[in-house]
Amino acid sequence: MKTETRHEQFQPPSAIGTVLRKLHIDIPLFVGLLLTSMLSFVILYSSGSQDVSMLMRQVGRVGLAFLLMIILAHIDPYQFKRYSTLLFGFGIFLLIAVLIMGQIGKGAQRWLELGVFRFQPSEMIKITTPMMIAWYLAEYPLPPKAKQLFIATILIVIPTLLIAKQPDLGTALLVASSGAGVLFFAGLSWWLIIVIIAALSSLTPIIWHFMRDYQRDRVLTFLNPESDPLGRGYHIIQSKIAIGSGGIYGKGWMGSTQSELDFLPESSTDFIFAVFAEEFGLFGCLALLVLYLLIIARCLYISSQAQDSYSRLLAGSLAFTFFVYVFVNIGMVIGILPVVGVPLPLISYGGTSIVTLLSGFGILMSIHTHKKFR
Repeated sequence: MKTETRHEQFQPPSAIGTVLRKLHIDIPLFVGLLLTSMLSFVILYSSGSQDVSMLMRQVGRVGLAFLLMIILAHIDPYQFKRYSTLLFGFGIFLLIAVLIMGQIGKGAQRWLELGVFRFQPSEMIKITTPMMIAWYLAEYPLPPKAKQLFIATILIVIPTLLIAKQPDLGTALLVASSGAGVLFFAGLSWWLIIVIIAALSSLTPIIWHFMRDYQRDRVLTFLNPESDPLGRGYHIIQSKIAIGSGGIYGKGWMGSTQSELDFLPESSTDFIFAVFAEEFGLFGCLALLVLYLLIIARCLYISSQAQDSYSRLLAGSLAFTFFVYVFVNIGMVIGILPVVGVPLPLISYGGTSIVTLLSGFGILMSIHTHKKFR
């Protein structure tokens, strides 16, 4: 009996679990990402007017993004730290190249043409900026002193301004938040955070002066969308109608009239949460938020278990950036934030964003799984 009990207590892991561990995949995080991606296919099929070809393109993009995530998970975190400065410098070089020779589309200059495909360097900066700040701060005792804080702030401001110049305020916001996340996890005191927020708030008139006309219109529309219901306020008004019509239980899958009748613009990208809310209601939205919360909680757990300052700061920042993605998109869709063009992470249609996100999750898995395999 003792032998059987001992045998039962030390059952070998399942075959799937063994394979995932050998691939350096963190199982709880992988399951959360996989469930969210599968949910995105369901809602994209509905919001995209049952366009199978569009869905297949997204499936292919997600598959490639997961493959890249697994590749990055195999790389030792020491290598990320070793090449942080090189990758950050290369990213800044590409941002400057965009301003000089980048392609212009829809009034913005954000892309580099590389022959067979186009590349948006600002997406790369979302990851290389926290890598650079984490590398710099990890060389000094934490929390950072005034000198280190000043230099880190400069390193954050440079890519943020270059991206805002394109202009792309949504991505600039995400890049700034990724760098700020490193500072926060480095132990920045709350009083200093309050001082920084107050200082930034005092710069509002200056920022307003340098904003473009359409950016000012977005802020004014956010404050009073009903002032131009058929023009600048159309997006947010239709989004609120879709969310409200979903009620508690929703209209059911493919039951979104706002999307099907083309009342809701960008229904497969920036405003896909409104379609989701109309079809699955309040309970569906709560379930999605819980799924997001579990992913973020797992990322923070990985950060807390990291073996060194660089890994801890980088992991915490990547988790914070994902949270900002979720908060900004849902906030703008329900009308509590201005529209800035940030997609709903892992749900919205598009390949660039999901490749960036899953690359970050690959780094997180590398930080956690290599700790176990050393």
